[in-house]
Amino acid sequence: MTDSAIDYTAVFRALPGMVALLTPELVYADVNEEFVRVSGRSRDQLVGRYLFDVFPDNPNDPASTGMRNLEASLYRVLATGERDAMALQRYDVEDPERPGEWQERYWSPVNAPLLGPDGKVVLILHRVEEVTELIRARGRPGGGRGGRSRVLEAELYTRARELQELNERLRQAHSREREVALALQEAMLPARRQVSPHHRAAVRYRPAVGALNVCGDWYDLVDLVGGHRVGVSVGDVVGHGLEAAGVMGQLRSALSAASRVADGPAQALDVLGRYAHVVDGAESATAVTTFIDFDRHTITYSSAGHPPPVLIHPDGRTEFLDRATDTPLDARPDPIRRPQAGTTFTPGATLVLYTDGLIERRHEDIDTGLARLADALYRNRHQDPETLADTVLLELLPPGGATDDTALIVVRL
Repeated sequence: MTDSAIDYTAVFRALPGMVALLTPELVYADVNEEFVRVSGRSRDQLVGRYLFDVFPDNPNDPASTGMRNLEASLYRVLATGERDAMALQRYDVEDPERPGEWQERYWSPVNAPLLGPDGKVVLILHRVEEVTELIRARGRPGGGRGGRSRVLEAELYTRARELQELNERLRQAHSREREVALALQEAMLPARRQVSPHHRAAVRYRPAVGALNVCGDWYDLVDLVGGHRVGVSVGDVVGHGLEAAGVMGQLRSALSAASRVADGPAQALDVLGRYAHVVDGAESATAVTTFIDFDRHTITYSSAGHPPPVLIHPDGRTEFLDRATDTPLDARPDPIRRPQAGTTFTPGATLVLYTDGLIERRHEDIDTGLARLADALYRNRHQDPETLADTVLLELLPPGGATDDTALIVVRL
């Protein structure tokens, strides 16, 4: 049976557990039949209404935390785009047939994001398993309500609350670590848009899904000595997180310094390769650097195992700069001089450098990714660098984010 032959609306309605779809404003967009049955509310009482208007806190229990915990979980999903499984919750519900009377209820909720084409959360799938009867069954040995079972019930609830508090502390610790990572990224990868008085560049950085927002990919733009020249580079360090970022920072700084005194991009990569040989964590790192001469309208380039830059000419012709590709930075114990090649450009052309997270996909040949990039650049070549950078990321990266880091530079020549 093909996907087109499956009635997914009917599947959703028939799901055996309680499932609801919430908008980012926490309004019920849809509910399945089990949700209607267990909640005791009709579809008309649910769909189109704000979640916490339908299920407010029990006003007779000021210590109740069920609503606050659920609200925090839902906003975490909206902020992170990640699934959030909650600990067992006591969340009392007003009896639909007896207004003002509240029923003690226990729930085990899971909240998961549904992402749109732009990677943003468009709906939250809110799945709830009611465990009230399980809790009560623990307190009814032989049909009565035993003291020991009641203690076990209280202990279960207490342990669930402790687990939730531990998860919250872990989230706060992760948040602090992420703030450090963001500061590190901003320090090592500053936004630089003006490459000359008359030429602009756009830079973008996207970490891998689940990363700390700082990883091993990097970019650099540097003014070169002698004439109206600029060096533009990107590189890729294997791994994610703060350790990879530290190696990235060392290599980026070394190449920036080498480019200012080298007689060309090949010599700059020669120096970087020798430096990478003594840097722990630089194994298999790649880089490509281009020297742009705006007076002569030339680009010289050299690549250490990195995907080729792309030059989009004003007439739409796409040229991959792939005639000077060599091994990764630390591939040889005794480095030899790297190859170097050059090309010319017409004012108005666009140069694009990137890392492999933009083009590589599992179970797909890299040429497919390169062709996809070339097509996107050709169709959108008249956009300004900032808009073009955003368009390329939107068209090429998966909706939920890539599994590898991505750095991108777009330079209008």
